[in-house]
Amino acid sequence: MLVLHDYFRSSAGYRVRIALNLKGVDYVRRELPLLEDAQRSPEHLARNPQGLVPALEAEGRVFTQSMAILDWLDARYPEPQLIPADPDARAEALSRAMVIGMDVHPINNLRVMRYLEHRLAVGAEARSAWTAHWMTEGFTALEAVVRNAGGVGPFLGGAAPDISDCFLVPQLFNARRFAVPLDAYPLLLQAEAAALAHPAFAAAHPDRVAPNA
Repeated sequence: MLVLHDYFRSSAGYRVRIALNLKGVDYVRRELPLLEDAQRSPEHLARNPQGLVPALEAEGRVFTQSMAILDWLDARYPEPQLIPADPDARAEALSRAMVIGMDVHPINNLRVMRYLEHRLAVGAEARSAWTAHWMTEGFTALEAVVRNAGGVGPFLGGAAPDISDCFLVPQLFNARRFAVPLDAYPLLLQAEAAALAHPAFAAAHPDRVAPNA
């Protein structure tokens, strides 16, 4: 049995939950309340020295970083495949995912927001502007990439979701939390609507796994 150490509103954890659900893999979820700094506990730091979530315990090992976990899941549980085997399609899917996973999410997550607030004394309004700026840049670029590739079908991955859909849906969830306008991204919203209608995505939603759900 796999054990996923996670926080219900973690974008990275949300990605992994989606992937596990898509592949029909049974797992046990362990909530780590980030607002209480549970990720900095000695127990979790022994699991993941970065003090981040998610961390996936599997087959006597611990895997961290959502991109690496999804890659491991694809190799260990190949159906359905989330990272295409074809080199061109693989590069395109990873590129879409990385717009969010490498360029948007890392500079908007909790530890960055805390650093801005506590170390740099950045006020709430300026932090919100920071968040909106980087999300808008990422979504604008991703919308253009998808449009130039011919649109959605109905997922970013085409007829079936791929790794980029696993990254897109959590980031749009975060965008709404921070009141980032999304009307300029119709293709991304179309892909999100298709994903949210899929049982694997619906079951991974933060509202479904929240401690009080």
